[in-house]
Amino acid sequence: MIIALLGNPNSGKTTLFNQLTGSNQHVGNFPGVTVEKKEGMIKGQKNMTLVDLPGIYSLSPYTAEEVVTRDFLLKDKPEAVINIVDATNIERNLYLTLQLMEVGVPVVVALNMMDEVRANGDSIDVQMLSGNLGLPIVPISAAKNEGCAELVLKTLEVAREKDRPRGLDLCQGEVHRAVHAIAHIIEKELKATGLPSRYAATKVVEGDPITLSKLNLSKSEMEIVETIVSDMERNLDTDREAALADMRYDFIANACKDAVKKNGNSRELQRSIRIDEVLTHKVFGIPIFLCVMLLVFFLTFNVIGKFLSDGFSMGIDWVTSMIDVGLSNLGINEAVHSLIVEGVCVGVGSVLSFLPTIVTLFFFLSILEDSGYMARVAFVMDKLLRKIGLSGRSFVPMLIGFGCSVPAIMATRTLASQRDRRMTILLTPFMSCSAKLPIYATFSAAFFPDHAPLVLIGLYVGGMVMGVLYGLLLKSTLFRGNPVPFVMELPAYRLPSAKSVVIHMWEKAKDFLVKAFTIIFVASIVIWALQSFDARLMMVSDGGDSLLAAIGRFIAPIFVPLGFGNWISSTALITGLSAKEAVVSTLAVLTNAEVSMLPQVLGAYFTPLTALSFLTFTLLYMPCFAAVAAIKRELGGMKYAAAAMIAQCGVAWIAAFAVYQIGRLIVGG
Repeated sequence: MIIALLGNPNSGKTTLFNQLTGSNQHVGNFPGVTVEKKEGMIKGQKNMTLVDLPGIYSLSPYTAEEVVTRDFLLKDKPEAVINIVDATNIERNLYLTLQLMEVGVPVVVALNMMDEVRANGDSIDVQMLSGNLGLPIVPISAAKNEGCAELVLKTLEVAREKDRPRGLDLCQGEVHRAVHAIAHIIEKELKATGLPSRYAATKVVEGDPITLSKLNLSKSEMEIVETIVSDMERNLDTDREAALADMRYDFIANACKDAVKKNGNSRELQRSIRIDEVLTHKVFGIPIFLCVMLLVFFLTFNVIGKFLSDGFSMGIDWVTSMIDVGLSNLGINEAVHSLIVEGVCVGVGSVLSFLPTIVTLFFFLSILEDSGYMARVAFVMDKLLRKIGLSGRSFVPMLIGFGCSVPAIMATRTLASQRDRRMTILLTPFMSCSAKLPIYATFSAAFFPDHAPLVLIGLYVGGMVMGVLYGLLLKSTLFRGNPVPFVMELPAYRLPSAKSVVIHMWEKAKDFLVKAFTIIFVASIVIWALQSFDARLMMVSDGGDSLLAAIGRFIAPIFVPLGFGNWISSTALITGLSAKEAVVSTLAVLTNAEVSMLPQVLGAYFTPLTALSFLTFTLLYMPCFAAVAAIKRELGGMKYAAAAMIAQCGVAWIAAFAVYQIGRLIVGG
């Protein structure tokens, strides 16, 4: 049994999904598109799968999310839909509910955040509202797990009985006449498409191109349809989409008139307005955001994360030394001994030691996101992004890019304009992903131990500044024009759910561990093999005689003007294309250094200035192969992705060159 979970953004959909499925979930993409979906088995039910559809406001096909959701409802035909509705903003949320009623799928309304409704002194007569809408409604509080069991039972009942929405006529007057007249005209074509009559007629009135192409109406039928719609627009003195929106909101207003009693603005909304007067201030908004991020970095890299990582590193070093001693006592072959200790343990261990740091960082970021602050950051950044030809909505994928470039690039599908989408794809890799954190932490500990948070915030801000400069270049050359208007809902500030924060942290930790024991594991073995053998496949005692050294020396001249033209650093940059964490594991393997000793060893290959130049290059040069594949898929070809990556490497080289050469002038070297 397939159950779809559908609702507006910020309605508590993810929280409800986690409550109903626990950790038993699978994340993937819808077939043929790169819009993410989550699937999970509902706890306590056999063969009952919950599919978490993208958060949308309507079923009009303006974004990839809306198209995917609509296709899933019409083609996959789930047994039932759980439509989660924010009870504190019920009128706006019910707009999507009415469109689901037009589709004709069995629907259960999950009226979420009822605890906040009660706390505000408001009331909702659930039974009356259910009768007015013709749908079963279950009041819940997903964050507190209230009513979730009842919701599952009601959904099961509706699915088994195929209880579709009752035939309430949502429209009246001119819209009523237009919809019903068109329903008769398209009656013959409907049989071949399998589309619900009411839904198809409404979409034809709307002028929906996808529905019109499926119906394949004749020229004469289209002329009649246009005449009917034109008459409706003239009589109502409005356009077709506004007429349909007015019709739906009129129905919602009548349905809620006696059932919903409000006591003014909610306490959460009033509190949010007062907080936003400071956090979204046109002058202080961006400086406050930078201060917040500086505090996050300080706590992550100088206090909590550093303490945990140091302890974790000691544990990894102890395990490595025990394995080393054990293999020596067993008299294992020297090559195998070297592979296990110097290749696998040192390579993978050097990356694993940063797991506490990354988990700590995403603990703070998930709190900022779940509280509603990150939505404000997108709003605050709108004015700045418009100067480079983008809207604040583009900041959302860029913000995701601080975690990982792959989902960030996929998230550009939410942008309505193809111009904005392509430009955002090209700028997103300049946002420093979490995979680079081990590099930053290692070099900061080695060369800037007293100023690590400032170095970190400087790198993150530096990436954004380079993105802005690159965006200005793109705006004046390849992407002339104006961005689309920016409209974004700012959710009320709320205390983050502990369960949601823990799940977010676990997902990041799991991704990191999977990468460590797959990509990093293989990369460490390959690096060890290239470092241990020469061109005749003979083991070498000096790593400078190895295949890896030969490859590194071949490309090293490129980096001489940047200050780090040694084969070890150039080799690390190459392996970083598989995964940025591999830069640290490569340095550890090549220098034969234990995790905790790597910062001390790097002093033989870098100075503080060349380390800063190296950090600048790693910040800006092309992302990992997985991100390149995502860019290829989104831009529509490898030639576009290759051109983008060459340009980005050029920007990284120029920036690192400037840092090194200007630094030499300042320090006199």
